[in-house]
Amino acid sequence: MFVPIANEPRDYAWGSSTLLASYLGREASGGPEAELWLGAHAGSPAVVTGGPHEGAALGAAIEAEGGRQPGMLLKVLAAAEPLSLQAHPDAARAREGFEREDAAGIARDAPHRNYRDPHPKPEIIVAVTPFEALSGFRSTAEATAVAAALTEADERARALLEHVAAGDALPWLLSGAPAVAPLVDAVVAAAPLLARSHPVEADTIARLAATHPGDPGILVALLLNRVSLAPGEALFLPAGNLHAYLSGLGMELMGPSDNVLRGGLTPKHVDVAELLAVVDPTPLDDPRLPAEQLDGATAYRPAAPFELRRVSGAHEVAGGRGLLLVVSGGTATVDGEEHRLRRADAAWIDTATPFRVEAAEAWLALELDTP
Repeated sequence: MFVPIANEPRDYAWGSSTLLASYLGREASGGPEAELWLGAHAGSPAVVTGGPHEGAALGAAIEAEGGRQPGMLLKVLAAAEPLSLQAHPDAARAREGFEREDAAGIARDAPHRNYRDPHPKPEIIVAVTPFEALSGFRSTAEATAVAAALTEADERARALLEHVAAGDALPWLLSGAPAVAPLVDAVVAAAPLLARSHPVEADTIARLAATHPGDPGILVALLLNRVSLAPGEALFLPAGNLHAYLSGLGMELMGPSDNVLRGGLTPKHVDVAELLAVVDPTPLDDPRLPAEQLDGATAYRPAAPFELRRVSGAHEVAGGRGLLLVVSGGTATVDGEEHRLRRADAAWIDTATPFRVEAAEAWLALELDTP
């Protein structure tokens, strides 16, 4: 099965007005273009662009052919401003939360709903341009050093140092305690002095304060790893990983879910109790995901039921189910039939036989749990 698909970018406020359009050779809308979804998720399903099911949503077309829904969602993500501070649930928590909110009668599109589907959302992101992110907790020693430097610059920051030392900084910062707001102001004021010893952390404070002034997430960010990805480098964000993307263009692959527990840096719904219930506070030395070189492709293989490959030449796959986005134009040969693809063409592939993709640049997301 080869199903050509397309979609329109989502216009979240943090999206770039140029990055996505430039990368895919599309005409820019003039507004923010944050994410292009390629998959069957009800939040923004791809539409079939040819064949007997032209005009149908991808999920409906697959069901009409007796197939299974995709177990993953591929996105092109273009961030001009920081995204929310967030984490995602594991499979058990997603299923329980979805059923609980359904039983409570909360509409699935309600702004205050946490669980919009019963699926987990492990994800990877591969940088297409230089990409900045916060991902996972840094060591207590590193967080303490930053808090100590802030306290030296401004004594009002001592409360942060004390809570980092006590090990309860995250829940305290998100608690709404009266002392947090003035602490945020003190840390933002001290950021220029912090730049002398901790320039990266000072930059994080400045970025977040510019877009979300007064938000406690500015201080939570100092507990996390700041990661600068060069093009081709990747992050893996398993369930419980507290993270926020700051800027850049990336290819993102995840479970077929839109379950997001937010803790700040957003005007959207924030549920601190639910976020704290899913967050994994274990320090993460290096959240980067190594790449593996294959014939005609680079593979990114997380501890998840999918993988992402960047095709740069001729690449053959021994059958399976996948989402394909061709950036440069090229061909895909599936079930013995060659399909010529223009720049930014996309498709859903489901075949038991080997298939071949040939392109100067393409992205291929593959499921790994196909029976």
